[in-house]
Amino acid sequence: MQETYGINYSKPEVVLMQDTGIGVAEAAARTCYDSFQNSENESVKYIQNYMPDDSTCKEINDIQESSLLDDLAWTHFHHSILEHANLSFLIRGTSRGVLQEHARHRIQAISVRSTRYTMSSVINAFVASHLSKNREFFIDKILDFDMFVTCDKEYNKIEAATIYDKLEFQFKRVEDFYEIAVAKSSLGFLEEFKNSSEVLFEALESGKKKRNVGDAFKHIVTDNWKVDMVVTFNLRSLKNYFTLRDSGAAYFQIRWLAQEMMRATPSKYLDLIIKKK
Repeated sequence: MQETYGINYSKPEVVLMQDTGIGVAEAAARTCYDSFQNSENESVKYIQNYMPDDSTCKEINDIQESSLLDDLAWTHFHHSILEHANLSFLIRGTSRGVLQEHARHRIQAISVRSTRYTMSSVINAFVASHLSKNREFFIDKILDFDMFVTCDKEYNKIEAATIYDKLEFQFKRVEDFYEIAVAKSSLGFLEEFKNSSEVLFEALESGKKKRNVGDAFKHIVTDNWKVDMVVTFNLRSLKNYFTLRDSGAAYFQIRWLAQEMMRATPSKYLDLIIKKK
């Protein structure tokens, strides 16, 4: 947690789920120059005369250092060869504001937690609180969900209350609000448990979910919502990402994310994309 601009924020968590190694990038570079015999790595030398078998490919993928790649990266600035190395990160607890920034990096694969299909608990909390006229239940439940990157309870109460007010506004304008919000098989719970917010909420949670309930309610989402995602960069694109996003000019939340991603990135990659001080 860190205070920035007078508000406390949680920082994202990052795990490197997969990396393809730097060996293929060296093999690609030596294919250009037909210089396999000059490699310090025996598995790459092997390619000079033979097609690599499975065990040789594994050795290539396990390579930790390559003098050629170092020369290409820092002497000749031939960075296209780094596109043959890929890294995939699991990211948890960044914000939708960061997601907007991330989208500006064109060369990446990105899969993000969907609000369309994962908003049902929020809507169930509103339905349960609204029927029993218990606004505080909704606010407390939203705070329990830990769904904001901000950590200040009083600020998050404002966020939760605003979500309630948006849904209340929509409720007054949509005649079939409950039919939109709740699965058909759970509509009976509304009358049965309408006097108890907690009991109704638990009943709705245990019932069938409306998978795309977010279609009607995505307007309640703010940049403050936490986002989980898996992103895959090739090493050249990751170099660009770190250069731009670890800068003091970057939006502070994406800078935090870039720093966590750097910490999760093995040195064999960082040595090729981050200039040693």
